Amino acid sequence: MAAATRGCRPWGSLLGLLGLVSAAAAAWDLTSLRCHLGTFCECDFQPDFQGLECDLAQHLAGQHLAKALVVKALKAFVQDPAPTKPLVLSLHGWTGTGKSYVSSLLAHYLFRGGLRNPHVHHFSPVIHFPHASHMERYKKDLKSWVQGNLTACSRSLFLFDEMDKLAPGLMEVLVPFLGSSWVVFGTNYRKAIFIFISNTGGEQINQVALEAWRGRREREEIRLQELEPVISQAVLDNPHHGFWRSGIMEEHLLDVLVPFLPLQRHHVQHCVLNELAQLGLEPREEVLQAVLDSTTFFPEEEQLFSSNGCKTVASRIAFVL
Repeated sequence: MAAATRGCRPWGSLLGLLGLVSAAAAAWDLTSLRCHLGTFCECDFQPDFQGLECDLAQHLAGQHLAKALVVKALKAFVQDPAPTKPLVLSLHGWTGTGKSYVSSLLAHYLFRGGLRNPHVHHFSPVIHFPHASHMERYKKDLKSWVQGNLTACSRSLFLFDEMDKLAPGLMEVLVPFLGSSWVVFGTNYRKAIFIFISNTGGEQINQVALEAWRGRREREEIRLQELEPVISQAVLDNPHHGFWRSGIMEEHLLDVLVPFLPLQRHHVQHCVLNELAQLGLEPREEVLQAVLDSTTFFPEEEQLFSSNGCKTVASRIAFVL
């Protein structure tokens, strides 16, 4: 996936570009006004939905459900002056389908400075919680970190990556922060956003997509209602997932399960073209073909989905060049 630049600029005619510049100027004026009125901009919180939607449309390949669900949930939450609970999203899908890319976009288009903003907190099991034997200390530290940062800024974003590698039990300390109480531990936390990312459910999502293809259904006809039950069950059945036997699942504290579908050949093609554009290079047929030829597709018979999505596109292009 291509790197985000705040203020998405889609390809198009000069007239279209001028129109976008005018719209961006208007959006900037509106943001400035909101800052002065105190509506947004608390803790560098400056949501840019126009930029987010533009970037998703231009760079996120093959994810009609993820685009629609994320934007709808975020808009409803941010535009609510008094939400009753934090927004809790759980992103699921096969490797390389865009989960981490979307989470980085959300940080980028919600907070000034994106992932570098002090109110955006990114956790990785390998880095932050590597030893299962230290679980009690991790619980204490995580609870203290979340509570302290929400006390400092209620508009905070918490990203938890690789939930399928997180020892179960740790996430229980977050349960009081994710519900609908007004105040927890003396802290107003209802404007916070929590995002959990995992590959769990990816195989089940792939199977639904494969069956749709075999049944000659358009990919865009796949609906959330088909995927939610199988994703939830995959999480409940996975003893290595951070939500296993968790109150977060039992108390239905996840607002939206966001499925990421497996990527087909033309989606990988899209990623290659995006990456070349980011490098300032014109589309080159030999580069495109070399990347596709070096990509493994599955199942064995249909050769339909990329085994690692677009995850290795950048490195493959660098090798070809």
